[in-house]
This record gives sequence, C-alpha cells and structure tokens, in this order.
Amino acid sequence: MKAAGIERFGGDVRELSLPDPDPPRPGETLISVRAAGVAPWDDLVRLGSWEVGLRLPAALGVAASGTVAAVGAAGDGWSVGDEVMTHPVPALEQGCWSELLLARADLLAAKPAAVSWEESAAFPVPALTADQALRAAIGDSPPGRLLVHGAGGVTGQLIAALAVVVGAEVAATAGPRSAERLRELGISAVFDYHDDGWPTGVREWAGGDGVPAVINAAPGGEEVALSVLADGGRLATITGAPPPPQRGVTIVDVYVQADGDRLGRMAERLGNGELGISVGGAYALAEAAEALKITVDGGGGNAVVLRV
Repeated sequence: MKAAGIERFGGDVRELSLPDPDPPRPGETLISVRAAGVAPWDDLVRLGSWEVGLRLPAALGVAASGTVAAVGAAGDGWSVGDEVMTHPVPALEQGCWSELLLARADLLAAKPAAVSWEESAAFPVPALTADQALRAAIGDSPPGRLLVHGAGGVTGQLIAALAVVVGAEVAATAGPRSAERLRELGISAVFDYHDDGWPTGVREWAGGDGVPAVINAAPGGEEVALSVLADGGRLATITGAPPPPQRGVTIVDVYVQADGDRLGRMAERLGNGELGISVGGAYALAEAAEALKITVDGGGGNAVVLRV
C-alpha cells in the first residue's frame, strides 16, 4: 500500500510502499483511509519523542477518517462501509498516513454525514484534547469564567469554542489575526498576547482576584497562565510542562487519550454545528513532508490534512 512516513526515527518524511495490514483480529477494524490529519505532534512521533507503537519503516499520522473495509469478530457494532473517524493510538501496525489502517474498534467514532473527510480527519486529536482539558479545568463545578491562553491555534480555538458551548464565560489570548474568529465563536474578551499588559487585563476582566479556571495551550506559557489564576483555582495545560503548584491551585497535565465514545460525543457536536474546524490545506501523500513543515511552522490557525 502507499503511505508516507519514515524509515528511521529522526529521518526525513517520504512516500513509502508498505505491506498491507494483517486482517483484523477480534475487536479490530480495517479502515480504507480517505484523509489523515497532520499536526505538530506528528513531528514528535517522527523524532521518537512520542511512542505510539509504530513498526519501522512506518507510516506516520495519529488521526484519520475513512470507511470500514473489514471487521474482526466482536467489532463493537461497526460494519463494512461505515464512515468513521479515529485517533488510533496505540497503533496496531502503522500510522494513519496510509491507504489502509488497522485500528481498534473501540477507538472509532461515526463521521457526521454533513462533515467532509478532511474536517473529520483533522478533528480527533484537538477535539479529544479540548474535551479532556475543559473537564480538567472546570472539574465538577458549573462552568464559570475561564481563560484559554493560546487560543489562536487549532486546538486552542476548539477548547475556547467548546467552553462557550457548555456555558462558560470565556476570555482568550491570541494574536491579532485570530481575534475576529474567536469573537465570532462567542468569546467574551480577546487579549493580544504580544501586549505585556494582557495579564493585568485578564485579572480586571475576572474582577481583580484572578480567573477561577485557566487552560494553557501556549508552549512556554505555563507560568504566566498560572499568574492570572485565582488562589485555589484550576489550571489545565496541554503543553506537557506543568508548573509547580502554588496558592492552593490544582494543576492538571493533560495528555490526549484515545477514546472512541468521547470522540463520538464530540463528533456529534461537530455534526450539529456546535463546533467546527477549519482546514487550511489538503495535500497528497507525496507532499507529506511539506504538509508537516507547514504545521510545525505554525499553520496560521488552520488544520492541515493529507488526502489519501
């Protein structure tokens, strides 16, 4: 099968020819991939910094959409021809940048009919991250005021949008290019992170004592995010670098977890228009290296996918 990936960890991304996957075993499905997500975390897999279970030479990619081509015994209700999306980690054999993908049946979610293959492929990882981060930040309390620090990227935007949907009053930090898009999502206040005075502005927005909950999606932004948090508040960070706790603050290091049921609930929100994801570019497998570079360089707040 055609694929895109690496021959060794740390190596260049290139087009590959790999053996077709084994037939699905009990609890597994074979997916005919239509599109696959490309994001900075794929570069972590390329470098070997995120171990997802690949067999070298390996197709990269940790998110995909496609149709079910075969189902093993106990396939959790999936049938050949079903349209699905998935974050299939740990990988059973190969990643998602391939024509065929072997994936656990319990990690699939139904693709909404009105949503494109490209949007469905870009959605799983940021959607799961957003849901987990929001739950970590608000805990069991009713949604109140919440800051999303670093809301200009794909995941940050989705976190902010989900927070609005569940009823939180949301402020966000982002660059000027993202401000209008965030306001259209219903964000109460958008602060330019280039302005050194934004933490003061956030505290004033929150009433002076700080925000009760913060989600940090800005690499390196953990300490400043903590500084605008009220005593005894909650900080969830998705950057993998949680700061030491202080002032009675609860800090949660959010690391995306594959979960078909959770993804299915988020996919329903995508399908009914409560949430959205913007795809800025779609590339062929042969252009995977270029697509990955674009995302690592920033991507402009839009998702990038491969069409398979």
